[in-house]
Amino acid sequence: MGLYLRQLLAGRDFAKEDMFAGRMANFVYLVGDDEVRECFAVDPAWDIRGILDYLDSEEMRLVGVVATHYHPDHVGGEIFGHQIEGLADLMALRPVPVHVNKEEKEGIRIVTGLSSGDLIAHEGGDHIRVGSVVMNLLHTPGHTPGSQCILSRDRLIAGDTLFIGGCGRVDLPGGDAEQMYYSLTQVLGKLADATLLYPGHNYAERAVSSLGEERKSNYCLRIKRLEDWLEFMGGD
Repeated sequence: MGLYLRQLLAGRDFAKEDMFAGRMANFVYLVGDDEVRECFAVDPAWDIRGILDYLDSEEMRLVGVVATHYHPDHVGGEIFGHQIEGLADLMALRPVPVHVNKEEKEGIRIVTGLSSGDLIAHEGGDHIRVGSVVMNLLHTPGHTPGSQCILSRDRLIAGDTLFIGGCGRVDLPGGDAEQMYYSLTQVLGKLADATLLYPGHNYAERAVSSLGEERKSNYCLRIKRLEDWLEFMGGD
């Protein structure tokens, strides 16, 4: 009771005229308490006005942002020659605290141009509360050093750590295959099968899965030894 969760897809629910946004297929999440009508946005980017218009239509008040990691398609900035709207544009319209993992704070500051004072740095295991809803922050390095997932009740917003049928890349700057293995097996591996998985991108035929289903079908969760994982990931 009370949990408000919306999964918005770039190119469909916002940034509808942006073909690049549609190809990148980012999900933005709104998480909060539907009784107090307050929420956080997870990885707001691409079309800030469109996201805020959706919030307004739901009569929800934005009280903060959680960034899963510093890549521009999740927080705004330049990528592949495209300038993407993101946190800086949001702060110009509705300034709110931006919650990041401490290992990601400097990267997000550089990519977005926000000041250090705009960013609240967290350790893995910290939590954020809005109304009766608690968001637990799980540090899951591997895709980037400060990647984090958000667990609220039995819902896991996984950013680019775990996808439906795959996991995040480890061959980009800051990526680390060994850290990804331990994030998948020792952090997310402790969560119940019934936990629902909400990924950072729409890369599958369905938008939501469960960890139980992923443990059966996702090759990234079926490798049991670090040595085999490193070989699979190219020895990085």
